[in-house]
Amino acid sequence: MTFLDGPIGASSLALLFLCLAIALGFEFVNGFHDTANAVATVIYTRSLKPWKAVVWSGLMNFLGVLFGGVAVAFSIVHLLPVDLLINIGKSAGLLMVLSLLLSAIIWNFGTWYFGLPSSSSHALIGSILGVGLASSLFSKQGFGTGVNWTKAREVASSLLISPLLGFCLAGGLLLLCKAFVRNRSLYEEPKAEEPPPFWIRVILLLTCTGVSFAHGSNDGQKGVGLIMLILIGILPAHYAVNSSLDLVQLKETLAQIEQMDGLVSRFETDEEAKAIRQELQQIHLTLSAKRSLTALSAEERSALRVSILDVDERLGEFRESRAAALSAADRGVLESGRAQLRTIVDFVVPWVVIAVALVLGIGTTVGWKRVVVTVGEKIGKTHLTYAQGASAELVAMSTIAGADLLGLPVSTTHVLSSGVAGTMAANQSGLQLKTIRAIAMAWVLTLPVTMILSGALFAITARNSMKEVGLRVISHPHQERVLRILE
Repeated sequence: MTFLDGPIGASSLALLFLCLAIALGFEFVNGFHDTANAVATVIYTRSLKPWKAVVWSGLMNFLGVLFGGVAVAFSIVHLLPVDLLINIGKSAGLLMVLSLLLSAIIWNFGTWYFGLPSSSSHALIGSILGVGLASSLFSKQGFGTGVNWTKAREVASSLLISPLLGFCLAGGLLLLCKAFVRNRSLYEEPKAEEPPPFWIRVILLLTCTGVSFAHGSNDGQKGVGLIMLILIGILPAHYAVNSSLDLVQLKETLAQIEQMDGLVSRFETDEEAKAIRQELQQIHLTLSAKRSLTALSAEERSALRVSILDVDERLGEFRESRAAALSAADRGVLESGRAQLRTIVDFVVPWVVIAVALVLGIGTTVGWKRVVVTVGEKIGKTHLTYAQGASAELVAMSTIAGADLLGLPVSTTHVLSSGVAGTMAANQSGLQLKTIRAIAMAWVLTLPVTMILSGALFAITARNSMKEVGLRVISHPHQERVLRILE
């Protein structure tokens, strides 16, 4: 496990530790802010003692980050447009990441203080959109160009639909359970300190485990992606490209580039197609000249990253603009080729995953009680029953796991709290409207507040440094991109 593959200056090292501390601070706050969503049901059904539930949830969050993959990490990262990702090594790029992290931390801490189950995912995504919009104020491309709106719509859809699914599916599952499982004790309030029957306790423990693991795998990836941006920004010579790719993977990438080049060559009269071919051939030349990416110089690594990000965006636009002229096989060639190219720039290093896993797991064991009380006592007018707890957590676990497979960020908080509300509604237990209004208000305000906060932080701190980005995004030629990123 390599941290660095060469020396760095003391100032860069100090900046690196400061940025890492802020990024890991976000994950720590995320841990204790969102813990309640996994442990509230097992605590309020008396399936586990609070300290056991929290420690177990922390361990499962840790394992979730370790084994959850990286698809969600780069779904979050690519909310930012290519122009900003290319400039991540500039001071503006680093201020962008720090502004969005601080904005998300402030909102998370504030809502935790008031015991509101708000979403860390919403806070982070709102913060990303905020710095993206603020950056567009400094460019000559027009307001709004600093956001990847295609990716934003995709992410927004998953965040909007998932709580509705949680409410409806959890309520429906409870009704199905009532129809087919006649054990009355499932639908009664737990008695004093008496634990539930063994088989119910096992089910609730499994659902708590699943939600905790899913939370770690989904939310932990967001921190992993942002830390990789920090590393690329401060230490591009070390982290601009994935140096661990072996010769076999490089040969596969070269073959995919040749396939895409052949496909695009059918549109040779198109100026954009010519530019894409030129860039693909330059990438092919760079990769074919080396047996390993470690053999590239620092300048070559940065230039290769710029080229891959640029050509990936161009290929996506090419696919959309010529959809009618491309067969299903052609589109498959483009998608598999783009995915193969992105393995060079979309990667994580093991120590980042381990660091995020540890911090999220430790954070899970701290400060959980405020939100637990809200979820367990203040959503419905009656005490949470065994069947309600199991239904809400089964739906939350399945929804988050499905989102992981699709590479979509969802809110553990909103899925599970809406699931609890759905079971209360299905059970006709009644809802505490004051709490529901407060949760709904937090849900509505999270995006605009974090957008304004992160945008303001970025605009204030990055006014001068954004001038260089504003100059660079005026045009697209490959040579200009490479020259400016290496300035």
